[in-house]
Amino acid sequence: MTPGINVAKQHKIEHRVHEYQHDPGSESYGLEAAEKLGVDVRQVFKTLVVQLDGRQLAVGVVPVAAKLNMKSMARACGAKKAAMAQRGDVERSTGYILGGVSPLGQKKALPTMIDRSAQGLATVFVSAGRRGLEIELSPDDLKTLVRGDFADIAQS
Repeated sequence: MTPGINVAKQHKIEHRVHEYQHDPGSESYGLEAAEKLGVDVRQVFKTLVVQLDGRQLAVGVVPVAAKLNMKSMARACGAKKAAMAQRGDVERSTGYILGGVSPLGQKKALPTMIDRSAQGLATVFVSAGRRGLEIELSPDDLKTLVRGDFADIAQS
């Protein structure tokens, strides 16, 4: 079990765990997950950690086929600027390694924004905390567990 899965269990959130054989040569962990699980890419979300105004870290959860719009992310978090966080900061803050960062069960609770496109889906897939492991749950349950909000933060 990972901290992300444990959080869902502790809160008695309905979820399903999906495991697949991760290919270390894969260029996109999220697209690999969608392909290997046979799931529409619009349903699989990646977890990206940003730094707001050069200080505070925050999490953006966006579809794997999209990019995080930094201006929209900053605005949604009440900041002026957002930039991708440094690998070391991400791993220290979340307790996860890159490519396996889950929005759930992070060591330090960070402000989290989930792209609004998730709201139209019955379930979404996010990393469960390691490469090759996804957790499927409702977007509303994800929002509740991360104490996040929905916002328009993705761009094609």
